[in-house]
Amino acid sequence: MGKKARLKATAGAASGGSGGATDAGSVPVVGLREACPCGSGKRYKACHGRVARLAESQLVTRPFEGLTGECDLVAMREIVPSATAQVTTTAEYGSRPVTVVTVLPMAWPAVHRADGTLLVALQTMSDGVDASRDAAAALLAAIEAEPGSPIESVARSGAGPRLQDVLADGPLEVVVHDGFDFWLGADAEITPEVRASMDQAGAAAVPTARLTGVEAAYWCAIGERRHLRWAMPHPEEQLLDGLARLHAAGESALLEGSRYVGAFRADGLMVPVWDLAADTDAADVEKPAAAFAERLAAAMAVAEPLTALERRARAGVVSRQLTLR
Repeated sequence: MGKKARLKATAGAASGGSGGATDAGSVPVVGLREACPCGSGKRYKACHGRVARLAESQLVTRPFEGLTGECDLVAMREIVPSATAQVTTTAEYGSRPVTVVTVLPMAWPAVHRADGTLLVALQTMSDGVDASRDAAAALLAAIEAEPGSPIESVARSGAGPRLQDVLADGPLEVVVHDGFDFWLGADAEITPEVRASMDQAGAAAVPTARLTGVEAAYWCAIGERRHLRWAMPHPEEQLLDGLARLHAAGESALLEGSRYVGAFRADGLMVPVWDLAADTDAADVEKPAAAFAERLAAAMAVAEPLTALERRARAGVVSRQLTLR
């Protein structure tokens, strides 16, 4: 029996029984060795407790789905070293201003500064299965914490609100930084030791810039090499077909000296990557990226099946994929 079949069988067995509630969400939580409240006659750990644990362990592969800024959130979590974006919690959570950041000192999930400002990080050392729920838990913990307190860890589970529940949705204005001075509040004391530490962290960050003419496209410089990494929201199969059509037609490059090299998966999205000429600045890619977005939209709208040449191009595109989590 395959894994999916075993999960289905376990869930089916747990939901059966001689009357009583059968929906896992409506069954009260009791001790693992106690009789399951659903009336099945089994212990809770072998019945609905098992279903609850299975639900908590299943990875959410697209954690920021439904948020307008999903692509930029994925980029901030996976490929951008230093950036911030201003958001607001919903009225239910006090309509509080919050700064979403890439990373915080010591990989803290969040911090409540002494001046009352709130920061929540996306790049954290997490063993959770839902990055959105983990970030929401860290943010809510920071709201409850005393000013001046970092949140060093959060309890993770399959329950609780997600960023989609906590944040007021809207476009995300990402600001990319050269270093990590945003870690410090306006009234922070910057001693020579602190300055040296900040400069050291900044020196290790890959120079990055966000394009302004398209969403979630980031130029970066790694040594002497230049790249563009572009988080895209399109369904994977549709995007791969569109990229294959352009690649087969010789239209997958952005500008002279550039080369489409493939794509990787990150938090459920595809992130195409281009190598750029060594002297290419972010500003040089603005117009070509906008033109490529139009070509890609047209290619994805084609209804006819891929040609033999396009199928070969697609196979090459797929063979160069990489998954990041």
